[in-house]
Amino acid sequence: MSVQQPKAAMARHPRIAELALALGGFGIGTGEFVIMGLLNRVALDLQVDPQDVGYAISSYAMGVVVGAPIISTLAARVPRRALLIILMLVFALGNLASALAPGFWSFVALRFIAGLPHGAYFGVAALVAASAVPFHQRARAVARVMTGLTVAILLGAPLGTWAGNQFGWPVAFAGVGAIALLTALMVRIFVPVQPVDPHASPLRELSALLKHRVLFTLGIASIGFGGMFAVFSYVMPTLTEQAGMDESLGPLVLAIFGIGTILGTLAGARAADGNLMKSIPGILIWCAVIQGLFFVAANSMWWGLLFVGLVGTSMALGPALQTRLMDVAGDGQTMAASLNHAAFNLANALGAWLAGVATRGDLPWSTTGLVGTALALGGLLVFFAGRAVEKRGA
Repeated sequence: MSVQQPKAAMARHPRIAELALALGGFGIGTGEFVIMGLLNRVALDLQVDPQDVGYAISSYAMGVVVGAPIISTLAARVPRRALLIILMLVFALGNLASALAPGFWSFVALRFIAGLPHGAYFGVAALVAASAVPFHQRARAVARVMTGLTVAILLGAPLGTWAGNQFGWPVAFAGVGAIALLTALMVRIFVPVQPVDPHASPLRELSALLKHRVLFTLGIASIGFGGMFAVFSYVMPTLTEQAGMDESLGPLVLAIFGIGTILGTLAGARAADGNLMKSIPGILIWCAVIQGLFFVAANSMWWGLLFVGLVGTSMALGPALQTRLMDVAGDGQTMAASLNHAAFNLANALGAWLAGVATRGDLPWSTTGLVGTALALGGLLVFFAGRAVEKRGA
């Protein structure tokens, strides 16, 4: 049984308010994905192997996993606008400090701190957006918030990669910090004060963790989404060392991936609003197929670039799972919405780690595609297991 949240207060300038929320997603997405394009440069400057930079990727992801439930619990009675501003300020601090990291392990630790606000920000922003539209348009409202994330992959990460290669990788993270500060200011000016649910409490938010449908949905995200990150985390060494692509084309790779994520997000949102429970397994099957084909496609630069874009369409899973959580979370809406992004970043950590392990031996870099297929199929198994438990309970 779904719980309807209080309608969001009307913004004086609704389009600018929506832009402010999306700008936060743009900063978060740029900070999360730019390191993929700078992986070789970070490894060289900090004197580690490229695979070791995967620890920084996983560290950020684990920050999201840890931060989402803790922040959602402790901030249950904090007004949503104030919470969004605080989260952006912490995100800005983590990225500005990352730019000043004196060594590799301090950089890894600071990426963890930068990841802490990620899940809670997207969760709260999605709830604000979804509560302001008719019920049957929720997935598309969530998709509009997530557009900032996908545009970051299309524009922010490529620009950050270019700037990092031209002026040093710390410049990219300093730029992300500046975007976060601008977001905090825009949210303060243009997003209206959101009503506080008088019944909100840490215990009520934690109730979401007792619902098996919530846990299965998070399980789908934690495993099924990992395939996209398995491929994308090592896309640069895959295309440069296996397909012979020039490293200067790194921004193009990120832009192509970004186009795929935008198309996937929009298509996934429309499919979810049409038939939610059929869209989820359909998207997972699509992910398994295109990630598996990347294993072969990456032997050619042009085919590899095409499949980078197709792998990006895996982002279609995001709006569908976010909407599913709204339906099954009951009283723990903020917790569930935040944990969705925590689960995606657990998938990020899992995918990056498994892909790193798979490519340390004699196997080609494109083995990451096979890892992706296995994870997508794992997510599909979790979906069917959850449906079986749900039908048995009914």
